[in-house]
Amino acid sequence: MHCHAGPTGGHFSGERTARKVLDCGFYWPTIFKDAHAYALACDQCQRTGNISRRDEMPQHYILPCEVFDVWGIDFMGPFPSSKGNKFIIVAVDYVSKWVEAQACSTNDTRVVVRFLKKLFARFGVPRILISDRGSHFRSDAMARILQRYGVQHRSGVGYHPQSQGQVENSNREIKAVLEKTVGRSRKDWAEKLDDALWAIRTSYKTPVGTTPFRLVYGKSCHLPVEVEHKAFWALKNVVFDLEGAGKERFYQLNELEEWRAMAFHNNHLYKERVKQYHDRHIKQSREFRVGDQ
Repeated sequence: MHCHAGPTGGHFSGERTARKVLDCGFYWPTIFKDAHAYALACDQCQRTGNISRRDEMPQHYILPCEVFDVWGIDFMGPFPSSKGNKFIIVAVDYVSKWVEAQACSTNDTRVVVRFLKKLFARFGVPRILISDRGSHFRSDAMARILQRYGVQHRSGVGYHPQSQGQVENSNREIKAVLEKTVGRSRKDWAEKLDDALWAIRTSYKTPVGTTPFRLVYGKSCHLPVEVEHKAFWALKNVVFDLEGAGKERFYQLNELEEWRAMAFHNNHLYKERVKQYHDRHIKQSREFRVGDQ
């Protein structure tokens, strides 16, 4: 229950819920079966569903190499006012799938500039920033700050959110988590946003074969359920073995590059499989000419 419907659960699928339980240090023989059964029985999860789209064009995916080199950015909202906030600005790294988001009262250029400055200060200056063609992303102030930091700005096709598929997926994920965790009034979403981000960052991502948190920090994130139920690491660290902890962290950092290389390989294979499956199940593509209606 904690790893599915708890504050850091996110109501994800049985597969991802089971992997989060494993990351917390717990295991039993039927863990995946039980996680799938729990997700299928979750009332909040059953009230939402995916929509099939067969009229899409063949996919063309983006495959960056370095963590935090390519970010996608977008706005969500407007939502019911929550502590004066009506929008969410979202940014996602194309390699690690790490998501940053912030509640805001407006969706203008000033909000974007402030958000980007904080983003660059935490994760460094990226090579490319991908956005839609909204006026808040195409303003002179936006162009100046990106030019100052040497960031290339790429814009997607107008009225075609699939060209910013990565950030759109993150938007749907955030919305799905908030939809299942907010109160009846739906006005406490700003308070739930940090928990939603925590849940997303510590959930298994099939494209990269691990969690965004592990790809960024080189270790699993310790969740409240681990302390509450006395996971192995919590009992082990009670002795405060600083030398042993230092060696373990050293090995984790050495393995970080291997994790990222493996994530790049997994991401490539995953996107190839998704493209093949997607293109095989869409309707016959049609070439449009001038004058067609």
